[in-house]
Amino acid sequence: MGEVARTVIVRSARLSRKLFRVFAELEGMYRNMVEQLTMFAVRSNTTSFTRLKALKYRELRAPYPQLPSHYAYTACQDASTRAKSFLRLKKKSLTSREHPEIRSVSIWLDDHLWKLSSLTSVEVATHKGWVRVELEPHKQYWRYVNASWRVASEAKVKLDRKSRRLVIYLTFKKSVEAYEPRGFVAVDVNENHVAVLAGGSVYLFETGFRDIILGYYYRYRRKRVQEKYDKLYGANCRVKRSVFRKLKERRRKSDLKWKLANIIVRVAKEKQYAIVLEKLGKNPAKEMINHVRDDQLRHRIYQASFRGVQRTIEEKTREHGVPIVYVDPRNTSKLCPVHGAPIVYSNDSRIGRCSIGGELWHRDVVACVNLLVRARLGNGSHAPSLGGLGVDGSPVPLGSTAIHDPTPIPKSLWARWKPLDATNKHKSMRMNI
Repeated sequence: MGEVARTVIVRSARLSRKLFRVFAELEGMYRNMVEQLTMFAVRSNTTSFTRLKALKYRELRAPYPQLPSHYAYTACQDASTRAKSFLRLKKKSLTSREHPEIRSVSIWLDDHLWKLSSLTSVEVATHKGWVRVELEPHKQYWRYVNASWRVASEAKVKLDRKSRRLVIYLTFKKSVEAYEPRGFVAVDVNENHVAVLAGGSVYLFETGFRDIILGYYYRYRRKRVQEKYDKLYGANCRVKRSVFRKLKERRRKSDLKWKLANIIVRVAKEKQYAIVLEKLGKNPAKEMINHVRDDQLRHRIYQASFRGVQRTIEEKTREHGVPIVYVDPRNTSKLCPVHGAPIVYSNDSRIGRCSIGGELWHRDVVACVNLLVRARLGNGSHAPSLGGLGVDGSPVPLGSTAIHDPTPIPKSLWARWKPLDATNKHKSMRMNI
């Protein structure tokens, strides 16, 4: 039994000037406390919330007697988190400052400082008393409310001064229990597609990451911005990062990753299967480019999100209680799963031939099959059983009965939140999973 938490951002209705001024004053007092606490925590190397509260609580309460006392608690939590993060970066020599800079502040609230008075409004304790704020719920909010999620006791509030609104960060939690898997869904992540072995068939999901990466690199001036600001201010300048944040490359890739993870995890949940993933390092792209000299290829590999796709799948599995099995990815696309012999690829083709048995294998299919075999061997099996998957000995490449024939699924089809079964209507797909 485990617990999963998700944060949902909800905006309030437009506030009156008088009411918004109350929250602006509250934010100012809270900011002063956080700045004071963070500076003290960094100077004294204090990262414990309880220690920080014991040392500074009375000093915080003196200037703000009209403020509810629990703001001192939440400010200590906020400051200890900031100090811990800054000291960790400083230890790794990733910051040039002696003290952290407090640029953005969100007001932390505990169960004594806020409450959900109804499904469409919240009440917040301020220095002027309790204030009721109406919310503008959206589809995602109602999805969590109507499901088996419960609202946590903590929340955060940020001020949107341009529109005189509050941005409220609500945390939803639910208990999830993992099941005992009856089989496996193998997932192999590549630069421009993701291969999924489910129910005896391999599906090739086109992601289009390569086109997105190169499009933003050349068309949307990423390369020109890098050349300009790296020469003036260095590679890690803030101006360059602010320009990149305005681009939508990360948002587009993130949207595709979440939709793909949702499809894979739902199929595994319906079949009560576990998901098999490659056991990648912390920075797999860095290991892949060790012998790559082409600048464009290096950039593509760095931005391809191999680990990012896996992290998204991991997040979804925690939400649905789907088990994950990690296996060694070494030579999964180079060895025949039947004979254990090298597969020979020629002329950069994705179709290779087993050097002993002569079977034809698609590179992505053999990777998924090897992941499945290694998962079963590590799960207590005594033989590399393929679970009924037969090897087609037909001399015709990619024959209709061959296990090396993957089913391609274009991005325009799967990116509509449809499950795998719903794609059967497409004329190029005849699958039963």
